[in-house]
Amino acid sequence: MNLLHFLAALPMLLGQSGAEPRSVTRITVEQTTIWRIPVRPHSPAPLIEWTEGKGPKCLAAADIAGAMLSGQDSVDFVLRDRQRVRAMVDDDCTALDFYDGFYVQPKDDQLCVRRDEIRSRMGASCRIEKFRSLTPSLKH
Repeated sequence: MNLLHFLAALPMLLGQSGAEPRSVTRITVEQTTIWRIPVRPHSPAPLIEWTEGKGPKCLAAADIAGAMLSGQDSVDFVLRDRQRVRAMVDDDCTALDFYDGFYVQPKDDQLCVRRDEIRSRMGASCRIEKFRSLTPSLKH
């Protein structure tokens, strides 16, 4: 086995599928743009707690680097500048449907509250009700 074959098989050996993108992917089909957002595993930081504050009305889809599940009715967007914004979804929707990634289809490359939806890979969809800005602080 040469080095090239080993490097090609490395993701499989580490338990990562090469078919699953781990970064945000933009797909355009017949003038419709769809963004695939990977969900990173939730890794609780024992010394950090997130404080919610007033959030924006819209996010630029190009600023989204990934997402993390944060609760039953919310998903945290991780932005390219390392900020976090929590998306609160409908009460009748469970964020756990998005554990394996999700899609957004913003109309104008902006993801906005009370307009856009998060769609799971299995077909479920949840409207974004509000965004909350997250600020890290040390636990006492």
